[in-house]
Amino acid sequence: MLEKSREDAPSPWHQGELAMQRSVGVVERMDGPGRNFVRKAMPEQHRAFFPMLPFVVLGTVDAKGDVWATVRAAQPGFMSSPDPETLEVRLPRESADPADAGMEDGAAIAMLGIQLETRRRNRLNGAISRTDADGFRLRVGQSFGNCPQYIQPRAAAFVRDPALPTALPPLRSHEFDERARRMVENADTFFVASYVDRENGERQVDVSHRGGYAGFVHLGADGALTVPDFAGNRFFNTLGNFLVNPKAGLVFIDFDTGDMLQMTGRVEVLLDSPDIAAFPRAERLWRFTPEDIVLRPDALPLRWNRRTDV
Repeated sequence: MLEKSREDAPSPWHQGELAMQRSVGVVERMDGPGRNFVRKAMPEQHRAFFPMLPFVVLGTVDAKGDVWATVRAAQPGFMSSPDPETLEVRLPRESADPADAGMEDGAAIAMLGIQLETRRRNRLNGAISRTDADGFRLRVGQSFGNCPQYIQPRAAAFVRDPALPTALPPLRSHEFDERARRMVENADTFFVASYVDRENGERQVDVSHRGGYAGFVHLGADGALTVPDFAGNRFFNTLGNFLVNPKAGLVFIDFDTGDMLQMTGRVEVLLDSPDIAAFPRAERLWRFTPEDIVLRPDALPLRWNRRTDV
């Protein structure tokens, strides 16, 4: 039997992504890129990229259906690709990480490989195959690259053996303390996870980078975060997921201390709001209301320095 051509293959975009593309009049224009660039296997450059990284961003869904984003670090080489449809990930279970609950055998997961110093990033999603507590195999569902827009360049260095976890316990809350508030209000970078359950019954998780000038996220007195959405690749993976399933998981990093702030909650997409004018260059907004907040001091064994030579 002949393989389907890319033109005959079904569109990779789900109804939420198509609705977002329709809102800016690019549905037909994005059909070709979707078929050409959203692949069911990793190209060779992606297979070579992931093993170089000292950390990876993950998006998972726990048993309650809450979505979490996290960052996990290890010595480069902890990820490897034995074939284009598989990524081996050697990361031990981490009970202090709320995202770890969504890393069971058969669970859907998303990955973002990002190299801050070069502003290069690639995304994956798929399903976990797990045989032990020291790692898992990811069966690729979708693989695609992203442009370097809005990435603040930073160089990373280990300050301790990544196999040694911090001795500091996580701090769980339903509201922001002063430390968590500062992390949000001073941030120029965070990562967001979202998911949908597709018509064929498969769960599709996504995790994405968001960046801007320090302070680009507004934290209101009610504890809700308002996030500007800038011009991008028009894939609308994140906002498209939000339209179908208004849940999100966010993670902020303190690049100087290794602290990590994780939260899960509900989200609203604002396509037409007078508030948009208060955010320079924003094309739309989304508002996130956290329901569970976890501050993990010294969670990451890495520290980052801003680079000004790129």
